[in-house]
Amino acid sequence: MVQASGDLVVVDGSGHRLGRLASKVAKMLLSGRRVVVVNADKVLVTGTKSAILERYLKLVGRTWYSSIEEPKVWYPRRADRILWYTIARMLPRRQPKGREALKRLKVYVGVPEGLEKSTLTRLEDALHKSGISRSGRLIRTLTLGELSKLLKGGAEG
Repeated sequence: MVQASGDLVVVDGSGHRLGRLASKVAKMLLSGRRVVVVNADKVLVTGTKSAILERYLKLVGRTWYSSIEEPKVWYPRRADRILWYTIARMLPRRQPKGREALKRLKVYVGVPEGLEKSTLTRLEDALHKSGISRSGRLIRTLTLGELSKLLKGGAEG
């Protein structure tokens, strides 16, 4: 299923569903592997464009109180950071094993220079294979790259 050189797994995110990919990667991280996810901008979020955008705009608009005097609003807008944050939320980050697992994760938009020749892994359980559901309805999708542009994340965030 997963081909890796040693304990490093390079996962090609294109065509994968966001939640399923994140849960599979989180399990690999907890088992002690180092995981690099490339092509994060091509990961798919299922749902209508308006529903997806409404949900993420709600997350972006949350108030985060780091101190009483200064409330801040923070939620990632770049595609790679949205994927990283999704995976991070599936780990037990308050426990040492979860913090250590998160240190072994790298997420990139596109394929960085050092990883061009490495074998890219595709997780069959997380792939979006058909645009039609079992009940015959059309499954609408939006890529994280498109979502990032709608959230005005751009390249810098």
